[in-house]
Amino acid sequence: MQPRKILVVDDSKLIHKMFEVLLRQYALVHAHDGLEALQCLGSDADIDLILLDINMPRMSGLEFLSQVKANEALKDIPVVIISTEGKEEDTIRGLEAGASAYIKKPFGNQELLEVIQRL
Repeated sequence: MQPRKILVVDDSKLIHKMFEVLLRQYALVHAHDGLEALQCLGSDADIDLILLDINMPRMSGLEFLSQVKANEALKDIPVVIISTEGKEEDTIRGLEAGASAYIKKPFGNQELLEVIQRL
């Protein structure tokens, strides 16, 4: 099943603009840190997929991911980490925390689209 609504969680305005162009076939909801993303999930119950950065102010991506996976109503939403943190241990840590996929920045547009279609 294709996702209809994607939550983009990243503190970079450029990333949000890039996703607006790249993912124009989807409805996007934007958050600039983990706290804002949790608020979005509370008010927008039909999120099908989350694209998540790791390094953000107020609440990091991993802290956000931990809270999502601990919440019975949210735990089944697939989460794709998209981060500059690209060492193998970062990838393992993200996947062990519950992410469905891990993409290192910079990434190719086709790579992201393939991951979204696969999930």
